[in-house]
Amino acid sequence: MKTRRLGANGPEVSALGFGAMSFAGFFGDTDEETSMACLDAVTEAGITFWDTANIYGTGLSETIIGKYLAAKPTKVVLATKAGIVRGEQRVFNNDRDYLKAELEQSLKRLGRDKVELFYVHRRQPEIQVEQLVEGLVGFIDEGLIDGYGLSEVAPSTVRRACSVHPCTAVQNEYSLWSRSPELGLIQTCAELGVAFVPFSPLARGFFSDSSISPPQMKDTDFRRQIPRFTYPNFTFNETYLQAFRAWCHDKGHTVSEMALAWIFDQGEHLIPIPGTRTASHFAEWSNSVEIVLSAADRAEIDRILPLGFANGDRYSDWQMIGTERYF
Repeated sequence: MKTRRLGANGPEVSALGFGAMSFAGFFGDTDEETSMACLDAVTEAGITFWDTANIYGTGLSETIIGKYLAAKPTKVVLATKAGIVRGEQRVFNNDRDYLKAELEQSLKRLGRDKVELFYVHRRQPEIQVEQLVEGLVGFIDEGLIDGYGLSEVAPSTVRRACSVHPCTAVQNEYSLWSRSPELGLIQTCAELGVAFVPFSPLARGFFSDSSISPPQMKDTDFRRQIPRFTYPNFTFNETYLQAFRAWCHDKGHTVSEMALAWIFDQGEHLIPIPGTRTASHFAEWSNSVEIVLSAADRAEIDRILPLGFANGDRYSDWQMIGTERYF
């Protein structure tokens, strides 16, 4: 497995990371045995950068990872997140004491004394980012974390954060159909030595060889609220996908492999964290880091999936609360 550095002063990790949100059942039914088998495949592939969060299944994702590492000790770099308050309302809390309490609970579930990376899952506007980072630096000093990260933030926030203490990583949605980070965030991270961690790099399962049409989704599926996965938007989006799928297959690759290869091609500081709950789906893209795109490949991808092709927003209005917009 190829490696990349997690921030200018961070550890070397696998260039391909793994996101464990699906273990909490956001995209369909799951169980512990299936999740454990998936982590077996992830481990065997040499993926050493795992990402989770306290809110994924109210700690379920962290608990599964903790159980796995206790049963099969594995050297991995762990990232977790806090800052979204559980409940029906979209509420955020970046208070230092709150974040520390949540972090300590995460460490218990993960079976760790510390994590290598701790993200603020969403920013609370009432707290200045400089004050927020000062609190996170305190966690570093206490030995609870090695570095801090930010999620769904603007380039200006990253610059302000780094003026207090170097940021290890910034995590924002980024894929062939969600490309707003190209408007300054990817460039800012490169300039400041911050790793850029694309989440949902496979567009929440859209870039796949398998159909995921809305009628196939369970009522509890997170995607049913996302405009891009509702009709008529999905019909238009699927037309683009079918053309991309045919091209990928002609190249001898899966859709997910090529979608991730495109991510790797955007910069050496990008470390995507695709997620799945099954070993079989993981196998569809585990080799993506080995694919090298040519100039002709890049041009053809741009032709098939032109910038801004997606119909519908990447989040509903409710889901968008807390994400920083800068365009």
